[in-house]
Amino acid sequence: MLIIGLTGSIATGKSTVSNLLRSRPYSLPVIDADILARKVVEPGTSGYNAILAHFLPTTPDLLQSPDECGGENGPEGKGRPLNRPALGRRVFGDSVERQRDRKELNGIVHPAVRWEMYKQMAYYYVTGHWAVVLDIPLLFESGWERFCGCIIVVSVSNPVVQMERLRERDSHLTEEDARNRVGSQTDVREKAKRAQARGEGWGEVVLNDGSKEKLKTEVERVIEDVRRRSPKWWNWLLWWPPMGIMAASWSFLRSWRMQSQWEEEKRKDKARL
Repeated sequence: MLIIGLTGSIATGKSTVSNLLRSRPYSLPVIDADILARKVVEPGTSGYNAILAHFLPTTPDLLQSPDECGGENGPEGKGRPLNRPALGRRVFGDSVERQRDRKELNGIVHPAVRWEMYKQMAYYYVTGHWAVVLDIPLLFESGWERFCGCIIVVSVSNPVVQMERLRERDSHLTEEDARNRVGSQTDVREKAKRAQARGEGWGEVVLNDGSKEKLKTEVERVIEDVRRRSPKWWNWLLWWPPMGIMAASWSFLRSWRMQSQWEEEKRKDKARL
């Protein structure tokens, strides 16, 4: 089974591409890290309790008000849901304090999300899918690159377009809020370069500067190329567990080597400055 990593940055159109891939004619199973990240911090979960323990003492509005969620104990009696805009203000930004809070939040959420993703990938493998899409905003940052046979980055060439789309989508954000959210993630153009550095067939870039029709054409081009490199006969062979294990190990080692080479090049670039 081919593991396709799908990433981008906030307001570049990654979710639109994800929806295209799960729809016909592709009908690919998509494991959405954002959805899982919400699931693992729902009231009553260990992630929810850990967030409250760390952030609630210094964030009075961390939880939705009783009027918003149906009472002091929330809609299901497990606690009030998180007030995501308030939590976002705690973790998005470039200051040392914001970076520290973001690291703490990621340390709570990422391990729980990772375990859920492992379970879903195993399910799609045993049910015979030729590929699965891992929709992960922080794919490179969280180390998932090494698990992916192919990585698709949804990018825009102009950061101004990204900011405009974000404020149009989330009208409650101020210009500073939008700038902090965009700035808290790796520049999507850097992610595109990193995908392309993996080589043909291992990294693809979908440029989303135009209309949705143009985006559909870009997605079609990329998936046709990916499908050509993963023919049906190969996927049938991977159903045999020894072959599947060998192929997965080879793909992991190759991706790990490409990740190491990229990081080494970046270290050399910094040393030259």
